[in-house]
Amino acid sequence: MAELIVVLVRTRNPLNIGAAARAMSNFGISQLRVVQPYEAAFREARSAVGAARLLAEAQEFTSVAAAVADCSLVVGTTAAKDRELHHPLLRLEQAAPLLRQHPGAKTALLFGSEKTGLSIEDMSHCHWLVRIPTREEHSSMNLGQAVAICLYEMVRQSPAAHDYGTSETAPQATLERLTAFLYETLVSSGYVKGGAEDMIKTKVRRLVRRLSPNANDADLLLGMLRKIARLSNPSQN
Repeated sequence: MAELIVVLVRTRNPLNIGAAARAMSNFGISQLRVVQPYEAAFREARSAVGAARLLAEAQEFTSVAAAVADCSLVVGTTAAKDRELHHPLLRLEQAAPLLRQHPGAKTALLFGSEKTGLSIEDMSHCHWLVRIPTREEHSSMNLGQAVAICLYEMVRQSPAAHDYGTSETAPQATLERLTAFLYETLVSSGYVKGGAEDMIKTKVRRLVRRLSPNANDADLLLGMLRKIARLSNPSQN
């Protein structure tokens, strides 16, 4: 089983964070990270029955990029309703066996705000997305319940499915450096036009995640881009 980390992004209700922590404790998942929680007093949530220590030790981050920087695999959750998705989307029962094929790999499982879910920018940090197969007429779920269902499916024993890569995938911090170098190269080449900067950077980030390079390949690509940058800007040599 991968080293699973639950990341809650811009959650609004501290009781939901507490319920998520309780579900994590139920299934033996101990690492909780929160990104820009709406309510700073979430650590006092009474819904974290039996998981007070886990909640107290939750790490806070100001961005998704920082929260997943040390992870090799990032998986986002979505109801996939009225959203234009740019990632592979798997049902939960398809995704869980794939995660179990990465023993020891640090994997982030992202859950978005109760009101809006994960944003397009949040999803750009993900390698792929997961949905719980709820009925179309009522697809959204309570955050705590969604975390519980996902973790149950992740930890229960079942035969492995098809491989989705290796546990040697480069950490997110390396992929983010690769994203930045590639984007800067596109800017210096004139490919990026004024007014489209944010959209292009998001597309570049999604592209890098889809490629899913391992650590060696990512270092090789970074070296290539640094060489291109030096050739493009002789004054920096």
